[in-house]
Amino acid sequence: MNNYPKLHNATWPGLVGKGPDSEPIIPFDSLLEMTAKAEVNGVKFDGIDVGLLEPHFDLNNPDEAKKLADKVSKYNLNVGSLVAPIWAGSAMGTAEQRKTFVEMVRKSCEFGQKLKDLGVRPYGVVRIDSAAGVSDWAKDPKGNTKLIVETFQEACDVAAGFGEKLAAEGEICWGAMHSWKHMVETLEMVDRPNIGFQADMSHTFLYTLGYNAPEHRILAADADLNDREAVKAALKTVTDALRPWTIDFHVAQNDGSVFGSGSHDKTGRHCQATDPNGVLDIIHDAGFWLRDENGVLTKAMQHICWDGCMFPNSVMENQQTWNDILATMIKVREAHGWKG
Repeated sequence: MNNYPKLHNATWPGLVGKGPDSEPIIPFDSLLEMTAKAEVNGVKFDGIDVGLLEPHFDLNNPDEAKKLADKVSKYNLNVGSLVAPIWAGSAMGTAEQRKTFVEMVRKSCEFGQKLKDLGVRPYGVVRIDSAAGVSDWAKDPKGNTKLIVETFQEACDVAAGFGEKLAAEGEICWGAMHSWKHMVETLEMVDRPNIGFQADMSHTFLYTLGYNAPEHRILAADADLNDREAVKAALKTVTDALRPWTIDFHVAQNDGSVFGSGSHDKTGRHCQATDPNGVLDIIHDAGFWLRDENGVLTKAMQHICWDGCMFPNSVMENQQTWNDILATMIKVREAHGWKG
């Protein structure tokens, strides 16, 4: 069996879209335990990707990285990519907000370096976004994109000091990142060797439908999403443009709709791995990201991660959910992985 890329689960779905205006936050330890318990034919998850968000984590606590290392080691897991909590600032905000944005990237990279030194993080990136809404960005697209680019450049320079790469997440709710063409333009303008793209199969599928950027729509407004050839052609356009930038990859499902929960803006709806309404052929379509235009494995990521945010807690607290996810991840690796 292929043993690369390593298979990771994510912990931020216990936080994203949760809280006072939604359902209760799921404790980190509960998510970690359910990840460790998942098993399919003797295969288990290799690790977790982590959102460095309160109340799961306190980046001002110097012992926090050691606490995490001890927890994952107990379950024989590694840590991969980290989500920087940059939303206290904004990449196109005031000087103070942009300073805060970069400072949170610095703290996240420092945390990641500690995990490397502790021997539990052999790979992975630090994930960012613009922390700016599309409607605010649209008030001055050129000027706001310039600010975002400058903030990203400063963040990249900080991250480089820790040997980290930053992955900008492709999601329709982030200004200057809300379409595949805007995303490519932003990455090209940042022009740093340690900037890349984080592809999420659910979020990036929404790029083909032109949500929040109808001028960049690929599939027609009345497109039949059951037409696999049309969907595959649209996905090929997006992945050919963004694959060269892709340094982090989330396996996910989508039904072609948008969804938001709690304080999270509407974005590509994550569906369960077994959802019969899912538009994507998860196993096949992961290959658009993991193989080049000639079908050759890129081997660009040492690990891949499942992402399924904004599910009801009743779903996320069901162990079968994680077993189904793991089974899907194993199939992706068997189709697009390698032995190493």
